[in-house]
Amino acid sequence: MNFFIVPTATFRVLFVFIVLAHDRHRIVHLNVTEHPTAQWTAQQIVEAFPFDTAPSYLIRDGDGIYGERVTRRIESLVIDEVITAPVSPWQNAYVERVIGTLRRELFDHDIVLNERHLKRLMSSYLDYYHPWRTHQSLNSDAQDGRPVRAAEPSNIIEFPTVQDLHHVYLSKAA
Repeated sequence: MNFFIVPTATFRVLFVFIVLAHDRHRIVHLNVTEHPTAQWTAQQIVEAFPFDTAPSYLIRDGDGIYGERVTRRIESLVIDEVITAPVSPWQNAYVERVIGTLRRELFDHDIVLNERHLKRLMSSYLDYYHPWRTHQSLNSDAQDGRPVRAAEPSNIIEFPTVQDLHHVYLSKAA
């Protein structure tokens, strides 16, 4: 899990909290706030892992925002907490890579207006990211997995997604 910031058009700073599953690099939880607190973060951890879906361990950095309340919440879910060394983003490389991907593929191309707009953008991007965006580490498959379909080049239809930033190509129905 990690936080990253997104500036808005009015120069406010929004904090995005993200939790990533390592097995298929799937974003399991994401939320936005202007004022992150330890209490808010602890609640996000509970929302990320409902109904006994908590992982065995959780990797995070040593940011002060987590605090004692977050540590107690993680312990109450019976999760082993792994805290990375200071100034060592490579120790939490998967989530750092996803944050970089979000910046390059979404935030470098769109100006965020406010918290509601950011949540809408992120929701739209995740609708594309999980079923369609391929990853080399997954043998060029998407997080949700998808069947390989052979199609004639003339039978391909383009569908714009994420406010026309990305496109999905599917074969026409016969």
